Amino acid sequence: MQLAANLSWMYRHLDWSDRFAAAANDGFTAVEILQPYEQPAGWYDKMLRQHGLKLVLLNTPVADGTGRLGLAAIPGAEADFHTAFERARAVAQETGCGRIHVMAGHVEGLDAQACRATLLHNLEHALELVEHDRIVLTLEALNHADVPGYFYHLPSQAMEILRHFDSPHLRLQFDFYHCVKESLNLERELHAAAGSIGHVQIAGARGRHEPDLSRDGLLDAVASLPHLGYDSWIGCEYAPLADAAEGLAWCEPLKRRGVLQ
Repeated sequence: MQLAANLSWMYRHLDWSDRFAAAANDGFTAVEILQPYEQPAGWYDKMLRQHGLKLVLLNTPVADGTGRLGLAAIPGAEADFHTAFERARAVAQETGCGRIHVMAGHVEGLDAQACRATLLHNLEHALELVEHDRIVLTLEALNHADVPGYFYHLPSQAMEILRHFDSPHLRLQFDFYHCVKESLNLERELHAAAGSIGHVQIAGARGRHEPDLSRDGLLDAVASLPHLGYDSWIGCEYAPLADAAEGLAWCEPLKRRGVLQ
């Protein structure tokens, strides 16, 4: 496995035009970008190529100004979701990004069954579009404390949607940070999701800074990923306490175990 820098979190003190170089200088070869829509898709592709980086994850647009944090599970917003998904897919195609996190949205006050039906309808539409692309859609549970009212807070809830489709193009986005914030047993959650994980992210539960692998069973849980069928990128979705490069010392125990390249 290898680390990917989340440019939206790790280098947010820099202008976007400087974040790619900063990540490359810190030794990253892959990055995540939450919302790559401020510039044309070609601009992101140019910056990635210029700095020898691969984009491995992006999110669907979050519908700024609505407070919805996505549109996929919002009844009545199907047309808006289709437009938003096409934007995400266009960036993924232009940059060669292989994963799109489909943001379900903030559903507090909405009918739960209608939201689920809308999500299933929108995912069916999106899956038809990526069936012949080398793109995997991911679903991520976001914790109650940080994101109250989001459609799902537990990986098991997202897994229920995955089981409905049973598609190789739809996978779980497993975020250690959100699981710890929900006080979940990491080993149990990972085993329940074995074979269905399409992307992994990590951050420390305290302040969303660098992970402390000595806490919350993180070291053993992350080290178990290859044995559970996952051997790809781990996204560093956190705000460094100080210097990003120095903060990467958190992963040394994983390197010593041979888990990280």
